[in-house]
Amino acid sequence: MKINEYIDHTLLKPSATQKDIKALCSEAKKHRFYSVCVNGSFVPYAKQLVSKSNVKVCTVVGFPLGACTTETKVFEAKQAIEQGADEIDMVMNIGMLKSENYVSVYKDIRDVKLAIGKIPLKVIIEICELSKNEVVKATQICLDAKADFVKTSTGFGKGGATLTAVKMIKKTVRNQAKIKASGGIKNLEIASKYIDLGADRIGTSSGVSIVQESKAKVNV
Repeated sequence: MKINEYIDHTLLKPSATQKDIKALCSEAKKHRFYSVCVNGSFVPYAKQLVSKSNVKVCTVVGFPLGACTTETKVFEAKQAIEQGADEIDMVMNIGMLKSENYVSVYKDIRDVKLAIGKIPLKVIIEICELSKNEVVKATQICLDAKADFVKTSTGFGKGGATLTAVKMIKKTVRNQAKIKASGGIKNLEIASKYIDLGADRIGTSSGVSIVQESKAKVNV
């Protein structure tokens, strides 16, 4: 397992500067991470910085609350792709899910997916806000709406990824969609556990230390 190839190297803090994004992209190229994940305003800059590498640019839509209109999410996603984004991580409308307005939740995701076509769409279901039954329901809606990934967390909620939730998501998606574990993944041991459970991607701001830990383990 090449841990670096699982990592979306992430910096979504509102205080992130251009200098910070430049460092993020430099680290991603050095360690050959799968992608950098940045806020929308930094997509053109990040694209420019990683253009001569295999590192992809991922960005977030409706972030971090998921409560904006579908039309807003569609515009955000389409503009991000026009500016160079290779992948979209959108936040599910959690309030609508908890209201049991499942048709609205489905249409929200479906419309973004239709707008971006073959571009991979990861849907963040913010598991810390959901019951076990709601995690399963949210995952099923993602499948119905043709999302490419189910993602656990924004990293801005009251909790991040959990092994229990990833097990439940995997049991629901089987091989119909991929899984991105994100939120609070700070070391090699926990990242490896998520991958063993079926996570296809790891969203983390600790990618450099995780890779260094992996290399140190090999050299022991």
